[in-house]
Amino acid sequence: MKRRQIIVIGSDHAGFEVKQFVKPLLEKMGYRVEDVGTNDTTPVDYPDYAEKVALEVLKGNGRKGILACGTGIGASIAANKIPGIRAGLACNVDDARLSREHNDANLLVLWGWGFDKAQVSKIVRTWLQTRFQGGRHRRRVNKIAEIEKEYRSEPVSRAA
Repeated sequence: MKRRQIIVIGSDHAGFEVKQFVKPLLEKMGYRVEDVGTNDTTPVDYPDYAEKVALEVLKGNGRKGILACGTGIGASIAANKIPGIRAGLACNVDDARLSREHNDANLLVLWGWGFDKAQVSKIVRTWLQTRFQGGRHRRRVNKIAEIEKEYRSEPVSRAA
């Protein structure tokens, strides 16, 4: 029996509704969904959920992630701090396609404020169905990995 690919999904309070919209869409497409929260619209901090999704994606086995916050910008910034994550904020189908074809994005970021269901559905489907092109893009993705290696050697302290 073939194992279904896992999509890890998470959001802050502002992305909660889009996350709840995307979950059944993914399941209908045959994916297994791991929801790491949040579980309602009570205010929470998007970096916490960006970190949870990113770390689950890095567990491997072809895992991908989908993350949402109000604008998608904060979640993108936070997720991309995790070495090995290539999170792409997609506001349209072209962004989704190019983030996979050119950047081998392993985490899709969506916006929650005023999202359009039809547009989000197209974005998610496109992102999941698009393959990385490799070639000259592989060289660029490798350079991103080298930048991560160069700058991750310094210990990071969290502000209190």
